[in-house]
Amino acid sequence: MARHVVATVEEIPPGARKRVEVEGRGIAVFNIGGAYFAIADRCPHEGASLCDGRLTALVEASEPGHYALSRRGELVRCPWHGWEFDIRTGRSWCDPKRLKVRSYEISVEAGGAVASELRAETFPVSVEARFVVVEA
Repeated sequence: MARHVVATVEEIPPGARKRVEVEGRGIAVFNIGGAYFAIADRCPHEGASLCDGRLTALVEASEPGHYALSRRGELVRCPWHGWEFDIRTGRSWCDPKRLKVRSYEISVEAGGAVASELRAETFPVSVEARFVVVEA
């Protein structure tokens, strides 16, 4: 599988997210407490951007009227119809066995570690009679 540099760590601080495009696919990258996660940026229901969704927590109740919040900021709610997905796995919170968005492997690496893999797209350039010409 190809690797793609999508951001610096400064661009996605803890609690933030960023929409990136990799090979024509929208991907939502989230930073949860310094750990990075990436999921497809398209809700399977009707295609809303999950990167635009609200980060929420898991609400659990031991009995009626007694609620506890856990996993704060680890679920994203679709901005259109409220479907919720676990940012760590891409699985739907309501139907985790049948419904999910694709999740992607993600890592933070030192610049020198990936520099040898980066290839800039180049084009031949020439100067003809005082015009700079790019061949694309």
